[in-house]
Amino acid sequence: MRSEFDDIRAHIAAEPARPGDLLELAHALLDDLEQLRMREAILRSHYLGLLTAARATVAADAVGDLAPLTFLEHELARHGQLPDGEQAPRILADAAGAQAMLAHLDEPAPPRSRAPRGPRCGGVSRRLRS
Repeated sequence: MRSEFDDIRAHIAAEPARPGDLLELAHALLDDLEQLRMREAILRSHYLGLLTAARATVAADAVGDLAPLTFLEHELARHGQLPDGEQAPRILADAAGAQAMLAHLDEPAPPRSRAPRGPRCGGVSRRLRS
């Protein structure tokens, strides 16, 4: 993926720039794609850290560690996400809601109604059909 962006960028850079040209748009789009790729990499890194901490927490609990939450607490604190006592009810409610939504994620969407619509306006110079 990275080499494809580099190839496209090199091809575009070889062309002389003309104001209002599609090349300017292509440069902007490539820059946006690069920023999105970096954000995705950062999110994946955060996810991996959290997943590792969660697994270590469960493993520490399984072997009877006296402080199994240490791994998870450290990871949450590192990102400023360690909740205080006042936030606990809201966080628990959010978690319950998220679990309920995830439980229905695999359900098929209900079929959309194909009922005939009423008359529609096709533009300023047209009239509605009856």
